[in-house]
Amino acid sequence: MATKRVLIVFVLPVIFSVIFASAVLTDILQKPDRELNMWPMSYSEGSSSHNTPIEIIGLSKQYTTSEPVEIQVKVDDSSFSCGDLYITIYSSGKSDVITQGGFFEQCFESGSKIIPVGDSFSEIIATPGSYEVVTEMVSKQLKNISAKGTFTVK
Repeated sequence: MATKRVLIVFVLPVIFSVIFASAVLTDILQKPDRELNMWPMSYSEGSSSHNTPIEIIGLSKQYTTSEPVEIQVKVDDSSFSCGDLYITIYSSGKSDVITQGGFFEQCFESGSKIIPVGDSFSEIIATPGSYEVVTEMVSKQLKNISAKGTFTVK
């Protein structure tokens, strides 16, 4: 009697779950347009443009070793009116982090969509080479948008 209960309570649900999951996966795999996107973070390719929700402002193509890299970020997506801004400079092609700045609780001032508010990102890169700057805005709902730009230091 106890073995019938074990069979009904534990084994049957496992068998039905495997059968149902197999049917669902078979149906999904029959559709060639399906895509598994495990990393929904989107990085804009190349430098920012006006049609993206985030744009790097003030980034020059070339700097000297004594000239600071000073940038600001413009966000055109209203769902990112408040959030955290991260600016990271990488050594181009090597993914080595050169410097990073975090600006927390950034909320747009009246009408302006330029951040960081009341602060600035300014770094001097003393080593000549090619670099990539990545800006990422993370909203309070944990959505994020980002943009990339490249520059050289001579």
